[in-house]
Amino acid sequence: MGHSHTHGREDLRGKFRIAVILTAATLIAEIVGGILTNSLALLSDAAHVFGDIFALVLSWFAIYLSTLPPTNKRTYGYHRAEVFAAFINGVSLLAISGWIFYEAYHRLISPEEIKSLPMLIVAIIGMLVNLGVAMIFIRESRDNLNVKSAFLHVISDAVTSAGVIIGGVIIYLTDWYIVDPILSFVIAFAILIGAVRVTYEALHILLEGTPKNIKLDEVANNLKKLDFVKDVHDLHVWSICSEYYALSAHVYVDVNSIMAVQNALGIINNLLKERFGIIHTTIQLECGDPDGTEPLLCDFKHLEGNHNHHEHDEHKHEHEHKQV
Repeated sequence: MGHSHTHGREDLRGKFRIAVILTAATLIAEIVGGILTNSLALLSDAAHVFGDIFALVLSWFAIYLSTLPPTNKRTYGYHRAEVFAAFINGVSLLAISGWIFYEAYHRLISPEEIKSLPMLIVAIIGMLVNLGVAMIFIRESRDNLNVKSAFLHVISDAVTSAGVIIGGVIIYLTDWYIVDPILSFVIAFAILIGAVRVTYEALHILLEGTPKNIKLDEVANNLKKLDFVKDVHDLHVWSICSEYYALSAHVYVDVNSIMAVQNALGIINNLLKERFGIIHTTIQLECGDPDGTEPLLCDFKHLEGNHNHHEHDEHKHEHEHKQV
């Protein structure tokens, strides 16, 4: 299983290599074309393509890091690098959309002449390349947040190019140069929506939020349906990366032998894997009769209480020592 996972990552890195080369060629074409045609929409697209290259290279590097084995200092390995790359990509998209909004506003106030035919040709080339790159990642983008962030960069750029093509046709037929900044506003808004979504998802994982497709109550209820489980508390579910879930919990069980404990753990882990896709688990089995007062979620306030209690005991012992 580990070998196939590594092999899959190698294939993905090869796809990123092809995507970076194709996107870099598009960037050069759009920068030159944008300068020669004086089209802000084309230069906006070029800025977006630059963001694509940054996103692709960052995601490519993150994929490489995720293949590195765990170490004593990085016990989960470098899986979080992919999530961090997705977060940076999302923030970069926010910055790009802000720049386009700013430039489009100035062009809207004072429209400038556009050479529509060359603009049209370059935009068509850009759209075809972006669609090709997007097709490379369409399968992996469904499950991997890192790839999804790069995919959104590329697909939004393809939409941008399509908008530039429409604008080029309108300008060519009507000489309405104001279409250029209007298109830029639309492009920036489309980029902004994708950026907010990716940034939020990455931040949610970095803050160890519960995966969006998992409900804690549902996990607890499924565990309680097991004959030997009396109660579940201190339940935590989080993501190491977008494809890797982890869980820790305290589970009250009705077992009376070491063999029964081992069987209980096996049944619980199999349930979590089959029903919720959770592979990495830390289960603390507890025997006895729960009084029903244990909350499902861990309340860290009791830690503060224990800390204050320990401090009080230390001061008390120190005072007794001084008296002696």
